[in-house]
Amino acid sequence: MTQKEFIPKRKTENIETGEVTWQSPSNIALVKYWGKKENQIPANPSISFTLDHCKSTTSLKFSKKAESSDDFDFSFYFEGKEKEDFKPKIQKFFERIEDYCPYLRDYKFEIHSENSFPHSSGIASSASGMSAMALCIMDLERRLYPGMDENFFNRKASFLARLGSGSASRSIEGPLVVWGEHESIEKASDLFGVPFPYEVHDIFKDYRDTILLVDKGEKQVSSSVGHNLMHGHPFAEKRFEQAHNNLDRLIPVLKSGNTEEFIKIVESEALTLHAMMMSSEPYFILMKPNTLEIINRIWAYREKTAIPVCFTLDAGANVHLLYPSVNETKVLEFIKNELVAYCENGHYICDLVGEGAKKLTMEN
Repeated sequence: MTQKEFIPKRKTENIETGEVTWQSPSNIALVKYWGKKENQIPANPSISFTLDHCKSTTSLKFSKKAESSDDFDFSFYFEGKEKEDFKPKIQKFFERIEDYCPYLRDYKFEIHSENSFPHSSGIASSASGMSAMALCIMDLERRLYPGMDENFFNRKASFLARLGSGSASRSIEGPLVVWGEHESIEKASDLFGVPFPYEVHDIFKDYRDTILLVDKGEKQVSSSVGHNLMHGHPFAEKRFEQAHNNLDRLIPVLKSGNTEEFIKIVESEALTLHAMMMSSEPYFILMKPNTLEIINRIWAYREKTAIPVCFTLDAGANVHLLYPSVNETKVLEFIKNELVAYCENGHYICDLVGEGAKKLTMEN
């Protein structure tokens, strides 16, 4: 598909008012996206586990204006309180998607959003929040242009979500989603995320992700700034090549259930992501001393028990602990006995692989 196919070409139905609510999860990348081109196009492909518990719930109330205006008309509430400081981000999102959603200036919107995880938890909410917003907009579009099939709905929702936050493109579906063109995955696209199309071993279908909250503060460096530092990075091209190769390596691993190879790829990807940050100009370190303590204890525990637990990292200090569901009881004991001491206020969140976004309201 090309982006032109996402531009509506027929007359809309007359929809005066309505309300829709969607719940969309966060995701955790196994092969990392780091570096982008214009219009939120990824510099390399990525693949992620869609999560289940860490999610955003967003409601969109819409009412048709007497006449279309030059401005977007919306209010935004987060967890019941009006948030003016978030409005510029939504304004920018609307500006980016307007060509593909020309009806936006025809409506007045009231947006309510909340997260299932604490706002100060250190978990990035852009993937879940922007994907939930895109799904609400697409729900309105489906009413304006009846007859839309589910595949187009999901792809355009992912396409729009990408323009708000790149990783949000991977939160529409699950349990594994690929974003970015890759020669071994025929339908993979830079424009939207697609479900991983090949066989997946049962062991990966209900994998666990316990998020160890090392630092619950805001990120020192925004993702946008970090991505832009890949322009002119001395190791950028080799990194992009590595991501392609690691995604290639993951295809047979996900089929066979080979957790040993899975661990090698996933942990290498996590450390490479942070190595790119540390070797950019300007350089920065987002890991904390407790991040490294946790990593070393994971390695020691895996060596001692042969339980296939591994870590991955986002662009921050928190550690995602990935492991098969069959090992959950023992791993949770390990967390309580050895790792919780390195979490801020002892906080961690237990999550698992999920199936993607869900609609919570019926059609009006």
